[in-house]
Amino acid sequence: MPVTRHAEAVAVLADPRYTPPPVPAGQTEGTLAWLRSRVSRFCAGQEHAERRRPLVDLLDALDPAELRAAARALTLEREGRRRGVPAAVLGAALGVHDTRAVPAAAAGYLSGEESPQADAAVADLLEQTGVPVITLLLQAHAATEGLIENALAHDRGGDVETLLHETLRHDPPLQATRRLDTRTGEKLTIDLVAVNRDPDVFPDPERFDSARGRTPHLTFGSGVRPCPAPDHALALAAGVLEALR
Repeated sequence: MPVTRHAEAVAVLADPRYTPPPVPAGQTEGTLAWLRSRVSRFCAGQEHAERRRPLVDLLDALDPAELRAAARALTLEREGRRRGVPAAVLGAALGVHDTRAVPAAAAGYLSGEESPQADAAVADLLEQTGVPVITLLLQAHAATEGLIENALAHDRGGDVETLLHETLRHDPPLQATRRLDTRTGEKLTIDLVAVNRDPDVFPDPERFDSARGRTPHLTFGSGVRPCPAPDHALALAAGVLEALR
C-alpha cells in the first residue's frame, strides 16, 4: 500500500508495529546476503537497538566539521572528480583507507540484489573492518552521492546548507522506504517524494525554494528509526559542493 501523505507517514514511522521487511538469515558468511542479515537496517525491536548502538558510538566520535573540511580538500585534490569522495573521507575517519569496494557492495545493499561482484566487495571490506563500519559506509554511499548530484542540479550559489535542506525535501536521494505491518502482514511503501511535497505541510510544494531553510521533510526518517547520521551526511555533501563552486 502506498503512503503519500505526511501525517500518515509520520504515524507509520513512529509506530514500532511497522518494521522493515525482514531479510533471510543463515546466509553464507562474508556475502552481501550475510551482511544484510547482520545490520541494523533490516531488523527491529531489541535487536535493532543493539545493532544501532555501535553505529551511534562510532558517529559520536566523528566531528562533522572535520568531515566537511576533508571532503572539500579531497574534492579539490581530485580536481573536482567528486565520485567516491564521501566514502573515502568517511572511510578514512573510520579507519578504512581503501574504499574502492564500497560502490559494488552498496549496489545491492538496499534491494538485496546479489551478485558475485557484490559478494567480493563485501569480502574485501571485511578484511579491513567489521560490520558496524561497513554498515555506515554502505548506508552513506548512495544516499550522499545522490544528495550531491541532486543539489548540483539546483545550485545557483548562495548558502550550501539551505540548498541541501531543500534538496532533501524536494529531491530526496532515496525516494521510498518500506515497512511491514506486523499485525496483518501488509506491506507499505512510503513515497518520500510525495510526503515531502504534501501541500498540507509545505506551501507551494512543487517549487524548489532554498529559502525555506529547515523543513519537516522525512528524508532522514522519523519516529523510532531516524537516520543516525544526518549531520555527517550533510557535512560530507557540503564539503564536496563547496569545492565544486
